[in-house]
Amino acid sequence: QVQLVESGGGLVQAGGSLRLSCAASGRTFRSYTMGWFRQAPGKEREIVASISWSGGSTYYALSVKGRFTISRDNAKNMVYLQMNSLKPDDTAVYYCAAGTAGVGWTSSSNYNYWGQGTQVTVSS
Repeated sequence: QVQLVESGGGLVQAGGSLRLSCAASGRTFRSYTMGWFRQAPGKEREIVASISWSGGSTYYALSVKGRFTISRDNAKNMVYLQMNSLKPDDTAVYYCAAGTAGVGWTSSSNYNYWGQGTQVTVSS
């Protein structure tokens, strides 16, 4: 089992940057695909980025490609999401998730464990 705790959210102006962190517990962390999802008010939860257990493969939603970078440190049981050039449309609650499917499986149903979420608000 894996427990996930996100941090790093906050309020930032458009064009700014934030770095989200996800701390994972459990000795099997390094065997999981990790993903970042987000959910804005009135919208469905959507994948932002995912990374394979080794860090060798990544996936990005088109809306964030070139602006966001996902990374992981298996020695520290950490996953990160560096978010640059933020836009008001990026405003949402961001969730860290762990699953056993590959990075290309983008549905939230492919992820078994979830954090509590961290709010990101981008002002115009």
